[in-house]
Amino acid sequence: MSQDTDLGRYGYKQELRRSLGFRDLLIYGLIFMVPIAPFGIFGGVFQGSGGMVALTYAIGMVAMLFTANSYAQMSKAFPLAGSVYTYAGRGIGAPVGFLAGWMILLDYVLVPGLLYLIASVAMNSLVPAVPLWLWLVAFVLLNTAVNYLGIEMTARVNRIMLVAELIVLAVFIGIGVVAVAQGKGQGFSFDAFFTSETFSWPLVFGAVSIAVLSFLGFDGISTLAEENRESARAIGRSMVAALLLVGVLFVVQTWVAAMLVPDTQALLTDGDPGGTAFYDAARVAGGEWLAILTAAATAVAWGFANSLVAQAATSRLLYAMSRDRSLPRFLSKVHPTRRVPVNATLLVAAVSLALGLYMQSRDDGITLLSSLVNFGAMAAFLVLHVAVVVHYVIRNRSREWGKHLIAPAIGFAILAYVVVNAKLAAQTSGLVWLGAGVVLMIALLLAGRGLRLSGIGGTEEEK
Repeated sequence: MSQDTDLGRYGYKQELRRSLGFRDLLIYGLIFMVPIAPFGIFGGVFQGSGGMVALTYAIGMVAMLFTANSYAQMSKAFPLAGSVYTYAGRGIGAPVGFLAGWMILLDYVLVPGLLYLIASVAMNSLVPAVPLWLWLVAFVLLNTAVNYLGIEMTARVNRIMLVAELIVLAVFIGIGVVAVAQGKGQGFSFDAFFTSETFSWPLVFGAVSIAVLSFLGFDGISTLAEENRESARAIGRSMVAALLLVGVLFVVQTWVAAMLVPDTQALLTDGDPGGTAFYDAARVAGGEWLAILTAAATAVAWGFANSLVAQAATSRLLYAMSRDRSLPRFLSKVHPTRRVPVNATLLVAAVSLALGLYMQSRDDGITLLSSLVNFGAMAAFLVLHVAVVVHYVIRNRSREWGKHLIAPAIGFAILAYVVVNAKLAAQTSGLVWLGAGVVLMIALLLAGRGLRLSGIGGTEEEK
C-alpha cells in the first residue's frame, strides 16, 4: 500500500509533495536543533547548573531520547502531518489532541520569533550600524522566500548550512582542546560533569529546563510525515539518529567551553546577561577572531538555518490543525505548484516579525520567550507519552512493554520532574496559555464546530 493510499484511510488527500528521504529528514532535524545551539545559551545553562553544563546536556539528551521513542511509535501508527496534535488526538481523543496541539503551538509559533530575535541581537552587536529591527526584517523575509519556493529548496539550503555549522564547531573544538592542553582557562577537569560543592538534582534539572531549548526541533521531523517518500519508520529513525548525534556534540562542546571560561566564579554569581559567555571562552582559546567567528555563526545558524526549518515545521502544524477545522480554514490552503501550505507560511512570518519587534523592546524579551517555548514543548511531550500508552497498551493490547509502556513512563517521569523544577515564570505563563486553549476549545464546541478528526474511525495499526 502506497503512502498516498494510506493517507486516504484517514480521510485526507495527498496535497504536499513527497520528496524527502531519511537523509533529508536527518539533516532537517539536525538543523532544527542547531549543532552549535549551546553557543547562544551556554552562560545561562552554566550558571543554572552550578557549572555542570555537560551533565545537564547529557541528561537532556536522555530525556529527549525517550520522547523520540514515543514520537517514533506514534508516527508508525499515524503517518500524518501535525506532530503531537495528530498523535494525541488520534491516540487519546480529539479534545486532548487539540489541547496538546495548542501547547505545542506555544513552542512552534513562538520559536521562530525567538530565533530571529537572538540572531538579530548577535548581528547588531557585530554590526551596530545596522539597527536591530532591520536585521529582524531581513531574516524574516529571506526565510519566508526560501520556504515559499518549496520543501526541496529548504532541504538544499539545510545541507549547506549544516556543513558550515559543523566546520565552525570542529574549529572551536580543535582549537579549544589544544588550548586546554596548553593550560589555558581552568585547565583539564571533569567539573562540567560533576561538582560536589554545587550538585543537587533540583539544581541540575532546573538547568535542564533551560538546556532543553537546544534539543527542541527533533520533533519537527514529524511535521514532515506527508512529505516523506520512504516508509513511516523513517520518521522515528531520523529523530533518534538526530538526537544522538547532536546530543554528543552538545556535551563535547560545552565540556570544552566550560574548561575555558575565563572567570568561573563570576559566571556562577553574576550569570551571563549579555549572552557572551561562550564567545568569551572562544576568545581564551583562540583569540578575538575565534570569538567573532562563533558569534557570527550563532547569528546565522539561529536567524537563518534554524528559523528556516522552524517556520516550515510551524506552517505544517497550522496546516494540519486547520484542515481538521481546529483553526481557521484558510490556513490549510496549499500552493498549486509549490505544494507548500502558503497561507500558514505567511502567517508564521507575520507573527514572527511582530513578536520579534515587540520583544526586542523588552529587557526580558529573550528570557520570556525562551521560558514560554520550553514549557509549551515539555507539556505537549507529557501528553505524547500518555498517548503511546493509551493507543498501544490500552486500545490495542500491545505486549511490547519496553517500547509502549516502560519507555513512555520513564520519559514522562523525567519531563514531569523538569517541569516541576522549571522557573515559576515559565509555569505561570504556560498555565495561562493552557487556560486560553481551554476557553478556545469550549468556544469551538459551543459554536458547533466540533473537534472531530477526519477518518478517526477507520485507522489501522501499521505494523
